[in-house]
Amino acid sequence: MSHTDDLFSLKGKVALVTGGTRGIGEMIAKGFLQHGAKVYITSRKAEACEAVAASLSEYGTCVAHPSDLSTVEGIETFVAWLSEREQSLDILVNNAGMGWGDTLEDFPERGWDRVMDLNVKSPFFLTSRLLPLLKEASRDDNRARIINIGSVYGETLSQEPNNFPYSVSKAAIHHLTRVLAGELVNEKINVNAIAPCPFRSKLTAFVLDTEEGKKRVEGQIPMGRIGEPDDMIGLSVFLASTASDYMTGTVIPLDGGFVGLR
Repeated sequence: MSHTDDLFSLKGKVALVTGGTRGIGEMIAKGFLQHGAKVYITSRKAEACEAVAASLSEYGTCVAHPSDLSTVEGIETFVAWLSEREQSLDILVNNAGMGWGDTLEDFPERGWDRVMDLNVKSPFFLTSRLLPLLKEASRDDNRARIINIGSVYGETLSQEPNNFPYSVSKAAIHHLTRVLAGELVNEKINVNAIAPCPFRSKLTAFVLDTEEGKKRVEGQIPMGRIGEPDDMIGLSVFLASTASDYMTGTVIPLDGGFVGLR
């Protein structure tokens, strides 16, 4: 293995990817497995967990466990389960999230709360409860990693209507990334965020699954295309590996120029 290969290797690392059964989470889990990590994935649906874990096991050791991370109780139940199986955790990817569309006049409190709880509160409390495992993995030559998945819509205005709490929640997770990075830098834990433009997922299906919607979104992106799996794999593996040791507190757009060139 060359020095460059070693920089991006995740061999021997243990990773957790929330919302890892579809979309961006599944892409990241696959990339980590391909680079040598043991990967845990979780989502609410047991059937999806089993099916995706079986599929991803082609690339390495993938373990799935259904859990509801929208409540602190659910988070603590999952962390107890993981702690029985692992003594340390090298990489945490806070990816699980949701959106809710409605007009400003009719937006329900329930919709606002569900989005903010899953997209902001859950990453905070999951990180909090996993700190013992993350600290156990952290040392001078092996800084633990937290990667939060934000959105370009946390950096600029969404072009999709009625998207209120989603954009606000992603702006919040970007700032939470900076806050946690400052808190944990002396614990040898790096905290960074990815702010992607639309990738194919259940969350974006309402737009990207129609030819008209896909063309409209691509027309907003300077590179003229949506994100592809290898785009997400490349950046997430970089942030999870030794190659990014000197980076913390950053929010990186992965967007074909959507934020910087418009």
